[in-house]
Amino acid sequence: MLGNNQKCYVIAEIGSNFNKDIRLAKKLIKLAKDSGADAAKFQSFIPEKIISRRGFEKKLAFQSKWKKSVWEVYDEAQLPLSWHSELNKYAKNIGIDFMSAPYYHDAVDLLVKLNTPVIKIGSGEITNIEFLKYVGKTMKPILLATGASTMNEVEDAVNALKYTGNKKIILMQAVTQYPSPINDANLRVLDVFKKKFNLNVGYSDHSPGDLVVLASVALGACVIEKHFTMNKKMSGPDHPHSLDPVEFNQMVQQIRKIESALGDGIKKIEKSEKETRIIQQRGIWTTKKIVKGEKFTKSNTDALRPMMGLSASKYTAILGKKSRRNFDVFEPIKKQDVWFHTKLMCYT
Repeated sequence: MLGNNQKCYVIAEIGSNFNKDIRLAKKLIKLAKDSGADAAKFQSFIPEKIISRRGFEKKLAFQSKWKKSVWEVYDEAQLPLSWHSELNKYAKNIGIDFMSAPYYHDAVDLLVKLNTPVIKIGSGEITNIEFLKYVGKTMKPILLATGASTMNEVEDAVNALKYTGNKKIILMQAVTQYPSPINDANLRVLDVFKKKFNLNVGYSDHSPGDLVVLASVALGACVIEKHFTMNKKMSGPDHPHSLDPVEFNQMVQQIRKIESALGDGIKKIEKSEKETRIIQQRGIWTTKKIVKGEKFTKSNTDALRPMMGLSASKYTAILGKKSRRNFDVFEPIKKQDVWFHTKLMCYT
């Protein structure tokens, strides 16, 4: 399902955009399906399992413009565990994967019970080694986000997951700023990840538009994650930097075109080139009348377009060889027209 030989797996990150309304959550799942997404993704946490209330009693400098406390933001964003089963069943019925990023053990256990196809580990958990091992032991395919981390931290996280025997890991490059600047995307990290860890890679994108997504697909990302909303003007922290259904669908269509353009990597003459090949490449032609038994020379032959008969690449091989028939001016020379002395000198 996931990997280099499969089509790019596109995830619509609904996150908190359901605004604590299960009906809206279902509507977003359906819109994600209609927009071409392979999966509708949520986040599974409860505030007391992810943040310290006291740690955020005072706003940090970068939170000065926040209208609500961190606790309130997390409380409003949580997806109740009791909704997971219903949303998973709904997604299955309409033909799209339900998935989530868990942030505590009970949530991991529930996702395993629901048999979700993959488990996403958010960037913030990359140094939470014991949690990584817990997720790794599920033996589920894992999407490991690597935003705001160092290469050493990524390596430690990968080692922790592999320690459990789970090697079904896809490394997701990400920039954990919402929205994130395009010039911070650092797409070349995808190639570094592939070479260093010999793992499949993906991109969890928070930048404006779909430019970074499309570039990452061209660089080999086999999984894409992008925030998804019904309306960017809705109330909530993630709506403004999400794609709406029209934008998301356009992104998916562009991804599929890029995949088609990437091809199979085998250099060959494409169907659309067959006629152009004849017109543009050169064949070997006579430039004077030649009688049977006469030698081919540079004065009575030339390599000219179109490529009919022998290819121009065989030109030196026919020089000095005898003609097996009479030629008029400007006739193509074919293999059977040349008297080769040994089979080793026969060319096509």
